[in-house]
Amino acid sequence: MVQDSPKGPAGKWTDAATGEHGDLLDIIRESRGLRDFRAVVEEARCFLKLPRHEPELDPKPVRPAAPAGSQEAARRLFAISQPIEGTVVETYLQRRGITHVHHGGSLRFHPRCYYRPDEHLPTETWPAMIASVTDLDGRITGVHRTWLDPDGFDRVRLGKAPIDTPRRAMGDLLGNAVRFGVAEDDVLVAGEGIETMLSLRCMLPSMPMAAALSANHLAAMLLSPSLRRLYIARDADAAGDAVQITLAQRAGAAGIEAIALSPRLGDFNEDLHVFGLDALRAALRIQLAPENVDRFLLPSTALG
Repeated sequence: MVQDSPKGPAGKWTDAATGEHGDLLDIIRESRGLRDFRAVVEEARCFLKLPRHEPELDPKPVRPAAPAGSQEAARRLFAISQPIEGTVVETYLQRRGITHVHHGGSLRFHPRCYYRPDEHLPTETWPAMIASVTDLDGRITGVHRTWLDPDGFDRVRLGKAPIDTPRRAMGDLLGNAVRFGVAEDDVLVAGEGIETMLSLRCMLPSMPMAAALSANHLAAMLLSPSLRRLYIARDADAAGDAVQITLAQRAGAAGIEAIALSPRLGDFNEDLHVFGLDALRAALRIQLAPENVDRFLLPSTALG
């Protein structure tokens, strides 16, 4: 009497003659001539008429929105902007007479920067020059936006967009500035406007400079402990006179020599645009300390 073989685990098989053993997947692999395990599993799924299992994907984490006008919002805007080279920003500055834009990475371009006239009107988008506002350690604390006219340059708006307030800042500005060059140096030129400081950078590309963005912010700008001489690029108006006195007093109290740089017209960008590079260079030569002329001022042969 032939005795039945004991039953094995469900789904398993053993060939009593050869001793071979396996399961359903082995049968499918051999009968179909498959070698890739994923193909064997897919064939088994079809044979058993099982539904396809779609793996659950982890949802992409949603980055929380930064509060409007905050330092974080300013950093994100600067990060998503792009270099100015070959953009309307470079064209705008060149039309302002700044043919050599020595910005050192402090300026960027955003092609569709949000602009909201007020809380009751819809948001608009305009191309914009984005400037990083940093503290003495180089950390971005804010940005300054200059919305630009994509259709050209005129003598009234000087290339800025036809909107009520084409310049706005966001973030933490007090004490900080748009910086061109290393903040921790012994010499610094400080002034109000970005275009004013970039005009001076055409002749003094290696001298550290800071644009505080307004007269009040210039008066309150923090001064580096390493600073020994401060040039104050004043605007030729009552506010410029007042801030020059205030900042010079603060510098003197900190043991820093303060020297005023005065334009012939309203500011140094106006001087550059009207009189040209050589005239501005000549004016700076007689206002800078002799050792700073030798150290920083470009020779006339380098201005072309």
